[in-house]
Amino acid sequence: MALSSDLFIRNDDGTLRLPAEVHPLPNLLEMQPEEILRWFTHSQRKDFEAAIARMTAKHHPLKGALGFAHLSAEEGERLARRITPERLAGLFRELHDHVMDHPVWRHPFFLRIFRAEFTLPQARLFATHYFNQIKNTRQCVALACGRFSSLTPPPFGILSERASELTQIVLAQLLADEYGVGTASLEEYPELERIFNSTTHIVMYRWLLEGLEVPFGEQDVPLLPEVADNILIQRLVAGHPDFTPLEALASVGLGMEWGVPEFFSLLLGGVIRFAEREQHPLTRKHLFVFIAHVQYDVLHAIAVMLVTTLLIEEEAEKQAVEQIKNAVNMLMTGRYAMMSGLYRAVFQQPCVAPGEAGLAQHYRVHDPRIHHALLAARRQLGASGLVTEAKYRDSSATPFDYWLPA
Repeated sequence: MALSSDLFIRNDDGTLRLPAEVHPLPNLLEMQPEEILRWFTHSQRKDFEAAIARMTAKHHPLKGALGFAHLSAEEGERLARRITPERLAGLFRELHDHVMDHPVWRHPFFLRIFRAEFTLPQARLFATHYFNQIKNTRQCVALACGRFSSLTPPPFGILSERASELTQIVLAQLLADEYGVGTASLEEYPELERIFNSTTHIVMYRWLLEGLEVPFGEQDVPLLPEVADNILIQRLVAGHPDFTPLEALASVGLGMEWGVPEFFSLLLGGVIRFAEREQHPLTRKHLFVFIAHVQYDVLHAIAVMLVTTLLIEEEAEKQAVEQIKNAVNMLMTGRYAMMSGLYRAVFQQPCVAPGEAGLAQHYRVHDPRIHHALLAARRQLGASGLVTEAKYRDSSATPFDYWLPA
């Protein structure tokens, strides 16, 4: 008897169609990965351009939030130039193309999972090891948010305080979404019980583990070295003083949001294929961590892109854009190495490392700051039992070794 599931609708010809509540692409399972990547690239661009087009309205809410009414004519003109639709669209296209063209979103792990070429034990192995990534990178948004304050004023002129304040608001909203404790007013502030029972992304991920029948006591496992590296890279760029507030913002916004809907779509599609093939009773609730990321991360990325633009002075735009690209390159290199480590652990087969993937020159990380900071962070991890390999803390090899200057 065919599996009945709220994850898909079976067509008359036996193919599967996904409801809108599961994915915006009903024919996701009939598409090729490159088609999915192109769709998300185009969709995100269209969503962003629609959002900034609305900013041309005289009384657009963002203009009120920026405090146009309180600025001098000169200050208002300077701010208006900074947020013109043309400037915003140009910056978005350059940075968005840079992120979405990176080969990490075509990693062999994502492609193999999308084809459902895995067993239930392999799915459990992946899910438990990737859980470490989910658990330990939520806090990066908080680390980045803490970089914006009057104690360390960012260098972008008379509007620094308000731009910093708006950046904090956006990052705080992202953090509230991650932890499920958002509230609109004091009257709606959650009770103590609701705070402790918040539907966080970590809770959502445990629903996935429950669906894969992983007992609670087996859901938390030591980190693979590549997973540990990726977590540390994200935390370092977001919070380490060697990296600027702009780099921190880029790392938790552009670097963490734009590509997620695409590769989570590949994971979602592959797990649905697997469930249907193996008659494994997974539901929307079990896969909601994938479903939610596909739906919400685009809005997050638009908001972060807007405040990022506020922090970029026109006179230093080229330098700032290169700084942002370098920051997201660090994250994407770390994620590529992590997915290769997961591939080897899950499938017991070799997989290409970042330096073997033929990365184009503009994706290579030549910045020694992240190399040295990563080595120092490893040594502070404490007991070696935290990571699956005891030699990890003292290893001098990093995902960036291929391109660092001698």
